[in-house]
Amino acid sequence: MPARRRLWRLPAPRGPLEVLGAGLVALAAAVTLVRLLHVVLSRWWPVLVLALLAAGAWLLWRRETAVARNQQSQRLRARLRFSTADLDAMGDRAFELALRDLLVRDGWRADHVGRNGDQAADVIAEHPRFGRLVVQAKHTRVGAKVGSQVMYQVKGTAGPVHGADAAVVVTNGGFTRDAVAWGRRHDIGWMDRARLDAWADGGEPLHQLLGLTGPGRRRLPGLLAALPRLRSSAHEGAPGVR
Repeated sequence: MPARRRLWRLPAPRGPLEVLGAGLVALAAAVTLVRLLHVVLSRWWPVLVLALLAAGAWLLWRRETAVARNQQSQRLRARLRFSTADLDAMGDRAFELALRDLLVRDGWRADHVGRNGDQAADVIAEHPRFGRLVVQAKHTRVGAKVGSQVMYQVKGTAGPVHGADAAVVVTNGGFTRDAVAWGRRHDIGWMDRARLDAWADGGEPLHQLLGLTGPGRRRLPGLLAALPRLRSSAHEGAPGVR
């Protein structure tokens, strides 16, 4: 095995004379540095003081600007709204990005991951209280319904592949009865057109609509129980594939 190359360094003093010489050199260097500092401070101290004040003012300005920008961003996010007509007019990617932005509005750190081979995850979000959430977006024509097959796919990848604590399928259409029943039985949340409107346009946070309680539970309660006033909406819409 080849020996390691050592970085160059000064040889250690050998004997009392070399130790004394090294000490004198160090002392001379210290004295020179002190004299240099004395000259600089005695002649240029006003410039140094002004430079320090300017640097302090610049840092304070940067901090105040960042705080103001963050507050403005939070106010803009809090007012973010999408009507169902807006969502219907979007393409698939724009719909996924809108869901990401709504999650950010609700206090999640969300990333758009939807692409070919995304393994049933279009948005992955993190929350300090609710853990990791996988969102599968299904943008469709109004009246179309999402079937059970989508629920199977999300259930199969949300935890094992993406390490999610919860998962939800979001559509601007509806769900078949079998999809709703399977999702409730296997803890895959679902958000149909009515619930999407309550979230995107009504401003209700997603975790409230889904009844999320935290990562330790690792399940999503049925949305019909969370929103009794929308109980009938799960079975509305045009017939679809079950």
